[in-house]
Amino acid sequence: MASDNLIKRTITGIVLAAIIIVAISLSLATFILLIMVINLLGLLEFYRLFYSSAVIPGKIQGIVLSVCMLLTSTLFFTGKSNLNVLLINIPVAFGVFIAELFLKAENPFHNIAFTFLGIICITIPLCFFTAVACLPLGQYHAPIPLGYFFLLWASDTGAYFAGKYFGRHHLFERISPGKTWEGSFGGTASALLVACITAHFFKTISLSGWIMMAVIIVVTGTFGDLIKSLMKRSLHLKDSGTILPGHGGMLDRFDSLLGSAPFVFCYLFILPYLETHFIKL
Repeated sequence: MASDNLIKRTITGIVLAAIIIVAISLSLATFILLIMVINLLGLLEFYRLFYSSAVIPGKIQGIVLSVCMLLTSTLFFTGKSNLNVLLINIPVAFGVFIAELFLKAENPFHNIAFTFLGIICITIPLCFFTAVACLPLGQYHAPIPLGYFFLLWASDTGAYFAGKYFGRHHLFERISPGKTWEGSFGGTASALLVACITAHFFKTISLSGWIMMAVIIVVTGTFGDLIKSLMKRSLHLKDSGTILPGHGGMLDRFDSLLGSAPFVFCYLFILPYLETHFIKL
């Protein structure tokens, strides 16, 4: 049974990785399409998980707002429009409130809260990831999101196998009994190794820059994973979905990305300033 799950996990991982690599490498348009798909499936999964007789998240309103946020932020990050384009999101976000006036729901503000929570947990981090791919702001750089995913995959794979074969000490047993310190160390070692290899081929960022990215991804990605586990535990679920055989749902697969993207963006955004005024990385 365990071997069957590993086979499914491996096949799904290879297919998913191939799709991601091709989408990122082809063009900005295919990259944004990839982000849109991740956002759409992630939001629908999130809203489905929290749907109940007491909470009915606004799926349509949330999707419209999320698409608008991703498109306008991409226009700004790629230099195709100025900061004013982001103002479009204000009336669209206000539309989430207006929609509840006409839906006659029993708990309208519960619905509004969970509609926006999906945006906060999924769309906003993806906006930051899009920004990461466009640093310095104004042009799309495929090697950065490619390297980002390489570090994510290395961390996840290293943590999985190190935890499976050497895991003894629980990292956060109350929230995620399967996670161990040994797995975390294995994921960190794998990510650092891949960071060194990535720096040799993708010179857009320096070696120490890739290494720092790996550290940020491991630390904040782990917290993102734990927060997702906290969500599932509160809902009494094992996986967030079944769309990815062997991996679970979209939130199971992309939790580390969603947890780490804002922090990686902040680091890369201030990296030129650090190099100029403090240290030569």
